[in-house]
Amino acid sequence: MTDNIGLEEEHEFDVYPKRGIVLVKGKNAKVWDDKGKEYIDCVAGHGVVNIGHCNDKVVEAIHEQAQKLITCSGIFYNDARALLYKKLVEISPDNLKSSFLCNSGAEAVEAAIKFARYTTKKTDFICAMRGFHGRTFGALSATANPKYRDDFKPLVPGFAHVPFNNFEKLKEKVNENTAGILIEIVQGEGGVHVGDKEYFKQVRELCDEKGVMLIIDEVQSGFCRTGKMFACQHMELEPDILCIAKSIAGGIPMGAVLCSDKVEVPKQKHGTTFGGNPLACAAANAAIDFMLENKLDKQAEEKGKYLFNKLREAGIDKLEKVREVRHLGLFLGIELKEKSREYIEKLMELGVLALPAGATVIRLLPPLTISYEGLDFVIDKLIKVLR
Repeated sequence: MTDNIGLEEEHEFDVYPKRGIVLVKGKNAKVWDDKGKEYIDCVAGHGVVNIGHCNDKVVEAIHEQAQKLITCSGIFYNDARALLYKKLVEISPDNLKSSFLCNSGAEAVEAAIKFARYTTKKTDFICAMRGFHGRTFGALSATANPKYRDDFKPLVPGFAHVPFNNFEKLKEKVNENTAGILIEIVQGEGGVHVGDKEYFKQVRELCDEKGVMLIIDEVQSGFCRTGKMFACQHMELEPDILCIAKSIAGGIPMGAVLCSDKVEVPKQKHGTTFGGNPLACAAANAAIDFMLENKLDKQAEEKGKYLFNKLREAGIDKLEKVREVRHLGLFLGIELKEKSREYIEKLMELGVLALPAGATVIRLLPPLTISYEGLDFVIDKLIKVLR
């Protein structure tokens, strides 16, 4: 058997804190390592495979498209891309009329920053403490955590960070230079904190009053994860710009920026080589069709409630180690009174893959197609590890 771990350690420029297993196969909510051990995957590529690993519809669409046309520059029209533009407008808030296709969440945020600056002719942005928007320079400047930021200063100037869900603190920072307010509906990396509907209503009104672009980052919360196609729909919120990625294409790298008619950027001010390539578009078309046909938003809502309620019934919030359990749909965080890493490693030993969200939170992002049997398995192992 090939020593895959040794090969990676010898040749990779290693920026990841690795776990000591080699994943070689996945189907729906399960993955297998190179020794044949099975896991329930609540990492799911950091929330990428909402429709499950190796979804049949996406695999078939990739296979068919790969035999026709894999790449196509944005200077030409393309059938798969045209269809995706149409689908994205149909599933997004009503005011969002067009989209720019790219390759990742960070690229979507970078584009949104440029679009807001050009449209408003202003330079500054207000973001939230605990917010995470990516690791490229603009996205990193919007990200709050010093752990990611400090070693790469100086960053892009003009970014301020205020407490999440605190409208008065945000309002104090808005001035004549403010181009945009860039925030998440659910702070995933920041610990699974959910914003208040009234807070977002006030932010929307403030942006309208001051001529500021409201940019919502739904890279992790989008595509049915929270029980709606997009989490902003829980808040009855229409952003000026919506950043999406991760689960858009069933595991194929892709991102997008959805824009309202307020956003004005002329030709040749932005672009991408691989963004909107036919292969990724075909995968995204199939993934979105699967979400709609299988009502994954409703599945996420019901399974999220099931997971949360079953954990409560099992007494998770009474355990000495547990501070709080938070969720919206099938997006769940368990905040501990101590660091979570040890418990995430124990879960892996018991066949459950989970994520941290900050130092003390266990984050669960299973595929929305996970079975109730799979959820019961996760619940059992969580209680066992935390008890």
